[in-house]
Amino acid sequence: MTAPVFVVDELPASRCAFVLDGPEGRHAVSVKRLRTGEEVVLTDGAGRWARGEVVAVEGKDRLVVSLGEVIEEPAEAPRITVVQALPKGDRGELAVETMTETGVDAIVPWAAARCITQWKGERGAKALAKWRATAREAGKQSRRVRFPEVADASTSRQVAEVLARADFAAVLHEDRDYGSEPLATAALPTTGEIVLVVGPEGGVSPDELALFAEAGAKAYRLGRSVLRTSTAGTAAASLILGRTGRWS
Repeated sequence: MTAPVFVVDELPASRCAFVLDGPEGRHAVSVKRLRTGEEVVLTDGAGRWARGEVVAVEGKDRLVVSLGEVIEEPAEAPRITVVQALPKGDRGELAVETMTETGVDAIVPWAAARCITQWKGERGAKALAKWRATAREAGKQSRRVRFPEVADASTSRQVAEVLARADFAAVLHEDRDYGSEPLATAALPTTGEIVLVVGPEGGVSPDELALFAEAGAKAYRLGRSVLRTSTAGTAAASLILGRTGRWS
């Protein structure tokens, strides 16, 4: 099994003895029960990381790690962003978790017209914090050293601006009365940014489809079955990762 990943605010520029304490140190000592001689990976979650060996365990929340060379992992290309409509209950965290494990680079929460859930005030701030915490924990669990960015919640017009800047923009939409193309055969770029829009359970509204089309996004379908909003982004991202060579 690969070494467990722990997040630090900042990594030093060279090899050194590094103290892992606080919540991450407590998790390493009390939950993971790491001992002297075991290997760990420390990362800032933004691409900088280093392997290390535990040289001392101090108390219940402190490790001393002999840190190796600090490496800068480049961002992968093409960059994959998923615009995720707000699901009900904990399905939002499920979507973030699986998309992070899959390899998505950025997630944009979207307050779509047909979303039952709406992020407002303190409730919205707490929900966004949960998404970001989920991305961080899923990034560690999946041994990533560059975690996905979780943006502030966006309106449909703000999503259209994101789509207009993309090198390839797709709205995942299955409707017999609205033309769509199979995502499996779409021409994809090898660089730049790919943006996938996942609508709510009620689907993307006609006005939103028109707005996104003006921004350059076409409608695409994954297959004959209709996926739930909490799984569609993961399925689409997996297809893109395979087709662009990021999984090769």
